[in-house]
Amino acid sequence: MVKKKTVKKETVKKETGNKVEKYIEGIGRRKTAVARVRIYPKSQAGKFEVNKKDLKEYFPCEKQHKIAVVPFEILGKKFKTTVQVKGGGLDAQAGAIRHGLSRALVKHNEKWRQELKPHGFLTRDPRMKERKHPGLKSARRAKQWRKR
Repeated sequence: MVKKKTVKKETVKKETGNKVEKYIEGIGRRKTAVARVRIYPKSQAGKFEVNKKDLKEYFPCEKQHKIAVVPFEILGKKFKTTVQVKGGGLDAQAGAIRHGLSRALVKHNEKWRQELKPHGFLTRDPRMKERKHPGLKSARRAKQWRKR
């Protein structure tokens, strides 16, 4: 007999003025960037804030903007989203937001896992900068060799 795993929906209440909003949080990582993504299922759909700025204002490059919101495009859904992201560069931050957003969406609805999993959005990207090795100038660059 196989026991089915039950996943708890983690909803937290946030007080804004007089009303209390429930949100679902997902944490995403990429290189050294960490993003805390909160989706508000019962709020105004489509609003997307990153570090208290609009998404297009925070990511001036269209490529980074698309990387961050691609889980919404795949699912065809929109929620009010707020993100706190720090560390890394803008490309790594966009990847971290995508990872955290995918995790939060799966917490909200487990059926969406089947749509997001094949794209690799639920897997943390393990690629990191290689460390500098002793005796070398950088991670791989050796001293220049001279014959004469």
